[in-house]
Amino acid sequence: MTNPSADDARPATAGRAPAPDPSQPGPDPQARPDPAETAAIEAEVAAARAPATAAANGDEPLLRLVGVGKNFGPVRALTDINLDVPVGQVTALVGDNGAGKSTLIKTIAGIWTQDAGEILWEGKPVRLHSPKDASALGIATVYQDLALADNLDIVQNMFLGREPVRHWVLDETTMEKDAKRTLADLSVVTVRSVRQPVGSLSGGQRQAVAVARAVLRQARLVILDEPTAALGVTQTRVVLDLIRRLRDQGIAVIVISHNLNDVQSVADRVAVLRLGQLVSVGPLSQYDATSIVDLMTTGTSKRLAGVPAEPSSGSSSEH
Repeated sequence: MTNPSADDARPATAGRAPAPDPSQPGPDPQARPDPAETAAIEAEVAAARAPATAAANGDEPLLRLVGVGKNFGPVRALTDINLDVPVGQVTALVGDNGAGKSTLIKTIAGIWTQDAGEILWEGKPVRLHSPKDASALGIATVYQDLALADNLDIVQNMFLGREPVRHWVLDETTMEKDAKRTLADLSVVTVRSVRQPVGSLSGGQRQAVAVARAVLRQARLVILDEPTAALGVTQTRVVLDLIRRLRDQGIAVIVISHNLNDVQSVADRVAVLRLGQLVSVGPLSQYDATSIVDLMTTGTSKRLAGVPAEPSSGSSSEH
């Protein structure tokens, strides 16, 4: 004996329009629609479309962390992290050593899975079990060591592990053309040739190649871990200009940096971590170097007194 389905359980008239009453007059096909009724319908349709329009305009953050926590045995590395990463903006993640910056970006990058909270991508919950899952969404992380092969040239590094093949042979022409186009889009003009070995490049040029590799893979969120560390003044300017171009192309960027001058130069938003907690996050205009240092070291700053809190998704740690 089979169980009745939901459709079997419904009355025979379910889902059907009621039969017209012959005693009631039908609608007049020549009658004009009521303007007030038409306006009400149009307003209702506009309201229904509003969330989609807001998301399309970038009001919906590309990445949202809600109550994210991470433990390593008895050690609580991250606690109740609430953070939005908008499209086309640079979010600077700052904090002292041991504040949890590396743990946070490795959680976003899929290296570690959070123990609490959830990660939302374009408003939808996702579970990142590996870097491959993050890459599939469009998240690219450029670590401080850059992960470049010095013995290979720029083209080979940019396509390493995903080389196009044509007639069972590497498509060198396509790779070289795409590498040149990507570097040109990022205004990287200091590289002599895309066939130049990466080992012969300067620090700023190597950083540019690593970022171009992420862009070539159609990244929508690029995470940069200390991108200007150990660089000279000229090379630092090249990397900061590169970050601005990523933002101008509509790519979301998270920058981890100890250099507050660099942060104030390129960031749109600042998020301050202390002892695994997000103590403050908001527009760059709310902060100066002193207030950021205060937040990094003590978790509070009197220089932020009177600054209205930025709306967030339930975080009590925002200023």
